[in-house]
Amino acid sequence: MKPKILIITGYGVNCEAESSRAWELAGAEPVQVHLNDLLDNPAQMRDFRGLMFIGGFSYGDHMTSGHVFALRVKHHLREELQKFIDAGKIILGVCNGFQTMTKIGLLPGLNGEYFDPKVALMQNDCGTFQNFWVNLKFEAASPCIFTKGLSGMPMPIRHGEGKIFTTDKTVIEQIETLGCAAARYADADGNPTMDFPANPNGSLNAIAGLCDPTGRIFGLMPHPEAYLFPENHPNWDVQKLNGTLPPQGLGLKLFENGVKFLAAS
Repeated sequence: MKPKILIITGYGVNCEAESSRAWELAGAEPVQVHLNDLLDNPAQMRDFRGLMFIGGFSYGDHMTSGHVFALRVKHHLREELQKFIDAGKIILGVCNGFQTMTKIGLLPGLNGEYFDPKVALMQNDCGTFQNFWVNLKFEAASPCIFTKGLSGMPMPIRHGEGKIFTTDKTVIEQIETLGCAAARYADADGNPTMDFPANPNGSLNAIAGLCDPTGRIFGLMPHPEAYLFPENHPNWDVQKLNGTLPPQGLGLKLFENGVKFLAAS
C-alpha cells in the first residue's frame, strides 16, 4: 500500500498542488486537509504516516512568517503531533512550512524536546525578499532520511525571512555535533558559503535546512517540490544541449527518500 501523507492547506499556504504531485511521483498517497478540518478532528492524523507543512504565506506572515499558523498548530495539535513523532512517522517542512516548524519547536528537536523553540528564522541580511536558484550541499554524516545518499543539488528559493539564527552557542554546537545541519548553501564549487547571493540570507553556518536528531523531521528554506521536472531548471535548455539534463527534477529525490524510509520501516 502507498503510504498516506497529510498535506495541511489553507490560510495563505499555496504550494499544495506541486507538493501533492511530488509525493505522488515518489509513490505515496498525498491527502490535502484544510487546517480548520484538522483542528476540528485532530485524531485523523493517526491515519497518516507522513506530514508536510507546505510553503506560501500563512496568515499573510503576520507577526513574522509562520507565526500565527504555528501558534494554532502548537496549541491545538500538540498532543497528536507528539504521538505522530513517537510513532516513528516523518515530517517535512518547506519554506513557510519550515518557518512554522521552528516556531512550533519541531526543529531542531534537540534532546527530544519538540515544543520548545531553540532557533529563529529571521529577516534576510540583505533586507529584501529573494527569489532565485541556489546550490545546496547535503551533509553525508547527517541522520536526515530525506537527504540520505545525496551530495547536493540546485534548488529555487523565494523568501524574505530565511536566516537561521540563535544567540545560544550551545544550541548551534549541538546542531553541528548531532548532524542536524542537513543542508547548507554552497558556492559554485559545492562548498558551504556565507557569501551573498550563494547564501541568500546570511544563515548561521550557511545552514539551509535542519533535521531533528532522529532524521525523520526535516525542514528547509529552498523548494524541492519546485524541481520535479528537468525543465523546471532555468538552464534546462543548455543542459539538454550539453548532455547534462537529468531524467527527472532533482528535488523529487527528497520525496523518494521519504517514501523509501516508510517502505522499510
